[in-house]
Amino acid sequence: MVNNSDFRTEQEDFWAGSFGDEYINRNQEDISGASNISLFAKILSRTNSIQSLIELGANIGLNLQAIKELIPRVEISAVEINQKAVEKLQLHNNYKVYHQSILDFVPVCKYDLALVKGVLIHISSDMLPKVYELLYQVSNRYICIAEYYNSTPVEVNYRGHHSKLFKRDFAGEMLDRFDDLHLLDYGFVYHRDSQFPQDDITWFLLEKTGCK
Repeated sequence: MVNNSDFRTEQEDFWAGSFGDEYINRNQEDISGASNISLFAKILSRTNSIQSLIELGANIGLNLQAIKELIPRVEISAVEINQKAVEKLQLHNNYKVYHQSILDFVPVCKYDLALVKGVLIHISSDMLPKVYELLYQVSNRYICIAEYYNSTPVEVNYRGHHSKLFKRDFAGEMLDRFDDLHLLDYGFVYHRDSQFPQDDITWFLLEKTGCK
C-alpha cells in the first residue's frame, strides 16, 4: 500500500492522486487494444524466449494485456503507484502487482523483459538515474523504452501543469550509462497512422550484450 506522505517528488503525488485517477479514463479511451498489439508485435519479434516481464508504471495494464495476447504463457509483474489503477490490475489473478512508486520498488528477481512506456517522461531529471538503474538491474536480458523522444532534455507543459512532462533521449542515456547494453531495434508510431495509431511514441529495444 502506498503512503502518500512518503513520496519524495511532486510527480509521485501527482500521479497517485486525482489527476492519476482521471488519466485512467483517458487512457482507456485513447489507446486501442489493436494499436498496442501492433506495437508490441513489432517489438517482441526482435526478442527470443520471453518467459517473464515486468512493467514499471503499468497503469491499468493495457500494455500487459496486449503482450499477453501475443505471448499467453508469459509471467507478468507490474509496479503501479495509483490505487485505482492497481485495483484494475488486480482483476488479473495471474499478475503479480506491486502497489508502490517505482522510486521505492526493490526487485526480488530479474525478468526477461523490463518495460516502461509513457512513464520516464513524467520522472524528474534528478530521479532518472535511479530509474535507469532499476530498469537495468531488474532486466535479465531485454529493456524496452517507449516514450516521447527529444535529442536534448526539454520540459513541456502538460495539460496546464508544469514540471510534469519531460522529453529527452532516455534510451541514449541508458546506453551511455551501461557499457554492456546495445541497441537492438527502435521505431516510431505516429498519431495519424491510419490503422494502429499511438501518441507519437518512439520505442527502443535494448539488450544486455552478455545475454545472447
